[in-house]
Amino acid sequence: MRPDSFLFYQLFEAESFTYTYVLADRKTREAIVIDPVMETHERDLKLLEEEELKLLYILETHVHADHITGAALLKEKTNSKICLSEHSGALRADLLLKNDQRLRFGQHEIKCLSTPGHTDGCMSYYCEDRVFTGDALLIRGCGRTDFQQGSPDKLFHSVREKLFSLSDEIYVYPAHDYNGQTRSQISLEKKFNSRLNLGLSNSDFSQIMNSLKLARPKKIEVSVPANLRCGFAN
Repeated sequence: MRPDSFLFYQLFEAESFTYTYVLADRKTREAIVIDPVMETHERDLKLLEEEELKLLYILETHVHADHITGAALLKEKTNSKICLSEHSGALRADLLLKNDQRLRFGQHEIKCLSTPGHTDGCMSYYCEDRVFTGDALLIRGCGRTDFQQGSPDKLFHSVREKLFSLSDEIYVYPAHDYNGQTRSQISLEKKFNSRLNLGLSNSDFSQIMNSLKLARPKKIEVSVPANLRCGFAN
């Protein structure tokens, strides 16, 4: 299936540097949204309305610690299903996804790849010529591993065995970027990712991650409980 046979939008939320993605089949107008943010949910709903899209699935790459999801607000206005990994601990999800599970929208298919390490419930989504990697693989970096069941060992194997096994030409679309970059490719991350390039070992990666001195996310005490409820108030 040609990638240009679906609509694709990459949207940005500036406070948490979060990318929200919208994919839709051009013919059936069936759509998915990946990683919506509460503060920008009205923008997302407006786009769905303008493009006359029927939202089928809201996919979360993981339970985020830096923002509250817009999933509940999107679901309230659409007949869509909220989806997270079966290992996410989410209480209000409509679908708890398994590794290699597939979701269809129109003629297209999303393949769910379990990629734990940043959190136990991290899920990447592979579709056509691109993979949406959440915080498992960022552009020239990766998500932290010092809270929410984080594990350098799990993350190393997730990236090397799941994501780096994809074709070199596959485009990488992360959940966040803090330097104005919008996408990468598997081949580029294999060569140039400062933490996970093919020249580094598992022990090298663990040493890098365990030596990071990162501030605690400002919204973690609010975001994680809310996101475990998929953004619903209770």
